[in-house]
Amino acid sequence: MRVTQKLSIPYVFKASFDKANRSSIHSYRGPGLEEGLRMFQALKAEFGMPILTDVHEPSQAQQVAEVADVLQLPAFLARQTDLVVALAKTGRVVNIKKPQFLSPSQVVNIVEKFREAGNEQILICDRGTSFGYDNLVVDMLGFGIMKRTCGDLPLIFDVTHSLQQRDPMGAASGGRRQQVVDLARAGMAVGLAGLFLESHPDPSRAKCDGPSALPLDKLEPFLTQIKQLDDLVKSFQPLVIN
Repeated sequence: MRVTQKLSIPYVFKASFDKANRSSIHSYRGPGLEEGLRMFQALKAEFGMPILTDVHEPSQAQQVAEVADVLQLPAFLARQTDLVVALAKTGRVVNIKKPQFLSPSQVVNIVEKFREAGNEQILICDRGTSFGYDNLVVDMLGFGIMKRTCGDLPLIFDVTHSLQQRDPMGAASGGRRQQVVDLARAGMAVGLAGLFLESHPDPSRAKCDGPSALPLDKLEPFLTQIKQLDDLVKSFQPLVIN
């Protein structure tokens, strides 16, 4: 929070009470629903920060919405209509993670489910697209496609998850954190609403996604550069080419 306040960047804290989609049965999943919500309440009470967290089951939606400010529809579950409707009915802002297996032009179908359920408070978050086996790429043209087809909804770029790289025989994701600056600069150049970012004091000891996480001591110089780029891009006049 100190860094984002210094740079006047709006900040939302993201964490999962249950990482229900881990690859291995032996991987760390989190503190669980009850303890996780208690921890979120403590964070909000002490720091006053808005909270974003995933919901994996329709039965969890209302309980989580009583604590979290933003609910997240996980990428692997984004086509599950019952979960979409349950999230929509909470009335909370919902962050849709674009599935790795879905084209940008198909995201509007998820958005329409939310609208039909009465919720227009939607964010769309790109976290990369499958490119063959065990690899992700980011299609920069996809942001424009989603903006045009989904009614100009806010677009978020999950830069660190997009740097995941699977070990074909492994039980956890590898990553390419060395490329986070390159990818973040490219994403912000298309004029996005926000950046989704994982950071850790010691990524090598993180319980989840360490190989793609930004070291915490690099956060301030990283965000300083990204904000300068974002300010520059958003100072341009719109240029429409037919």
